[in-house]
Amino acid sequence: MPCGGGDPIPLLKPSLTVGRRSRCDITLRFATVSSEHCRLEFKEGFWFVREIKSTNGIKVDGVRCESHWLKPNSVLSIANLRYRIVYEAIGDELPPEENPFAMGLLEKAGLQKEIESGSTLKWTSRNDDQPTSKKWTLDDND
Repeated sequence: MPCGGGDPIPLLKPSLTVGRRSRCDITLRFATVSSEHCRLEFKEGFWFVREIKSTNGIKVDGVRCESHWLKPNSVLSIANLRYRIVYEAIGDELPPEENPFAMGLLEKAGLQKEIESGSTLKWTSRNDDQPTSKKWTLDDND
């Protein structure tokens, strides 16, 4: 429900993309809202919000965050727009917050690849544009 008045926005699916683009489940046509701003997910009996690709960020109850559980009647700010999240939770306790340090930056960005023993890695040197190969092993025998 928009804070300050306006038509309520029903949350009809368990996973909703919010943004300025028409392909989003919830379209907010405001210049301060990014094309794909955030995702709302109903899981473990509560709504959860995660910032996707936004410039102006999200806040939950006035605190800027990348992701957060939404209690019933929490205020979600998407850029400079504020919405009260009105629903009945299924359960008594919020699930634990996700640890933002639980995964590395490369893994968070989807760039982490597992290196198995004997894998061949290729990279480009700054001195030339020819890829070189090195054999890396994960042996403890030195």
